[in-house]
Amino acid sequence: MTEPVGRFDHIGIAVHSIAKARVFFEQALGAEHRRTGLHSSGDFRIAIFDLHDFCIELLEPVNPDGFLAKFLEKRGEGIHHITLQTPNLPSKVAQLEAKGVRVVDKSFDNPDAVDAFISPKSAHGILIQLGQTLGPLNNPPYWQGKEP
Repeated sequence: MTEPVGRFDHIGIAVHSIAKARVFFEQALGAEHRRTGLHSSGDFRIAIFDLHDFCIELLEPVNPDGFLAKFLEKRGEGIHHITLQTPNLPSKVAQLEAKGVRVVDKSFDNPDAVDAFISPKSAHGILIQLGQTLGPLNNPPYWQGKEP
């Protein structure tokens, strides 16, 4: 049996407007807004919500020519990606690639953002982010155990 690549961390949802979507996630679902900020690329804004330790990440385009704006234009609002907490990411990526899995946008050099993405072409239409660094809720990675 193959060892799991990681554990579920969060879901990313593409929206046209965080302000409009926030109403649903807070009022209908009871999610707690943690923070909103501009992604370091400057292409999109991120809002983080906590639903009983389940992280929902809303993504709103800022750059009309960026990937997120193009995603929304083509597919509309909805699930953009799922993220798995993944220890030893460079090694796991090498194992995946050896199995023929297409891994894109690998970032191993920035200690604040060690991640990579499994292409939807390899994952039956789902963009899967693999992340070794601290997740959006700032909960420690599962392989480090729970804080007291």
